Amino acid sequence: MTEQPGRLAAYWERQLDKLEEAERKRSRKLPGWRTRKHRRALVVVLVAADLALVAGATQFRADPRWVFPAFWLTGLFVGGFAFITLRVLTGRMSGSFSRLLDEREREWRHRVTYIGYQALSYLMLIAMFYGLIVADTAAAGAMMLSALLVTGTTIPAIVLGWSLPDDDPEDFEEGMGNA
Repeated sequence: MTEQPGRLAAYWERQLDKLEEAERKRSRKLPGWRTRKHRRALVVVLVAADLALVAGATQFRADPRWVFPAFWLTGLFVGGFAFITLRVLTGRMSGSFSRLLDEREREWRHRVTYIGYQALSYLMLIAMFYGLIVADTAAAGAMMLSALLVTGTTIPAIVLGWSLPDDDPEDFEEGMGNA
């Protein structure tokens, strides 16, 4: 029984080492995009995609029937691309383990996580009122809930993408040289 915690701790350390190595590889991707200008452009795309999801959710079960899938699928695929790209460009700061972040990055992560939590709370209230007052079926309410949930989970990446300063090119070159 006493060996179990030691084995679990060793397993956890191996997993964190794997995550750290994966993040090191990922941090070398898209070197030309690691500027505030590019991140902000992706933020605008992501916000537009989130709005498309919400617009699609309002059109669920409406005529013509092509409106919902057009908005929903566009928001899903375009938003997914922008979100994943932003996560790469921000070093996955909003979702990494503390061990993988320095003090400044931990502070940013705590800040944006709190902002994201607050925004998600308000979005869920909006979804609740939409379901109670506007939605004519449970499925329509569920679609709006889904759209707002996706939107809320993108908030930390949006805040980081918009507000982080440009990466220091010297740090990036040092990281490339050590590879």
